[in-house]
Amino acid sequence: MHLNWAGNLTYTAREVARPTTLDELADVLARADKVRALGSRHSFNDVADTPGVHVQVDALDDGRPAVDLDPATGVASVTAGLRYGDIMRTLHAEGRALATMASLPHISVAGAVATATHGSGDATRSLAGAVVGLELMTPDGGRHRLVRGDADFAGAVVSLGALGVVTRVDLETEPAYEVRQDVALDLPWDTLLERFDDVTGAAYSVSVFTGWDEPAARHVWFKSRVDGGVVAGDDGRPDALRHLRWATAPQHPVPGVDPVACTEQLGVPGPWYDRLSHFRLEFTPSAGAELQSEYLLPRRNAVAAVEAMRRLGPVVAPHLLTSEIRTIAADDLWLSPFDEDSVGFHFTWLQHDAEVRAVLPRIEEALLPLGARPHWGKLFAVGLPDVAATYPRFADFRALAERMDPAGKLRGGYVERLLG
Repeated sequence: MHLNWAGNLTYTAREVARPTTLDELADVLARADKVRALGSRHSFNDVADTPGVHVQVDALDDGRPAVDLDPATGVASVTAGLRYGDIMRTLHAEGRALATMASLPHISVAGAVATATHGSGDATRSLAGAVVGLELMTPDGGRHRLVRGDADFAGAVVSLGALGVVTRVDLETEPAYEVRQDVALDLPWDTLLERFDDVTGAAYSVSVFTGWDEPAARHVWFKSRVDGGVVAGDDGRPDALRHLRWATAPQHPVPGVDPVACTEQLGVPGPWYDRLSHFRLEFTPSAGAELQSEYLLPRRNAVAAVEAMRRLGPVVAPHLLTSEIRTIAADDLWLSPFDEDSVGFHFTWLQHDAEVRAVLPRIEEALLPLGARPHWGKLFAVGLPDVAATYPRFADFRALAERMDPAGKLRGGYVERLLG
């Protein structure tokens, strides 16, 4: 018996395989009647589940360096099972960086990419948006390489694991940079509603934290790039919002929790990898006793969505640890929810399973009419056919999955129900 990261889901797999070579992986795929790749288990639903064999590729050695940087192109080819935290220091030591990071550096590259996981920033795409190449093995043992520009590439990146077991991911990088992080306290709701673009555009990456029943947005985390020693404003804080009240001590996204696990704040510049994530790799950010949901919707509807969620404050707050608003730039990936510039509403819940599941339809009643889609790896109530109907290329994705996995070996968990 094995559990997901939060401990709210017991996987049904009868076996966990951890191949160390591509030949061993091919053997697992050949003998299994059902198989699914499993990453860092940071999904809160059964997207990765299977009644057959779970395959972890974090120990896979294909004869190349785990992080293989091409100095000519800046593309980093990484073993798919690595965590972002496993590759970031290697990249930085080579003078390279990623454009964005998720809240946690503890998540696996392949799993995060396959579910369209993201960070925040008006001009930064999801983690999947940085992918320029993929290598995967289909259930028949076939080895495939897809690169940006190939006919099937945009369908293969956010794949929910339905096309094959991804073994390597090629990521575009850029020159390394530094970031400073400043936290504003108690942002008036009127300021956020009337100046939403000013707030989210005031730094490279911005996150708004709230409990939804508070008289003001509790925290706004501004992550500003420090390029060549030049920072925004005389004191390094965003010029347009310098009138806000600024934290003079480190903060945690959850009220009352020791911020020791959080990346450094108070305007101290540091490497990109140690500021873009909210949490440090060397700490476990929580005991896992939480649930998570997230809804992604067009940025043009952000203000209406904030207003709708404020009305639901008394409903969601009793079961909420914290909620976060982030922005994400558009991409062209078939199953990415970011087909236009978007905003995400993330909910980190107390582990009140029944109560949370009762609240989710209320949130969806408010947000789905505004174009919201649920994060593939988190809890939601809307039916899978309704989710699929919001993706214009879903029929193309289903056809691609049927072509690459005609026997349906990779269809476990809700992916089997989604694809039909």
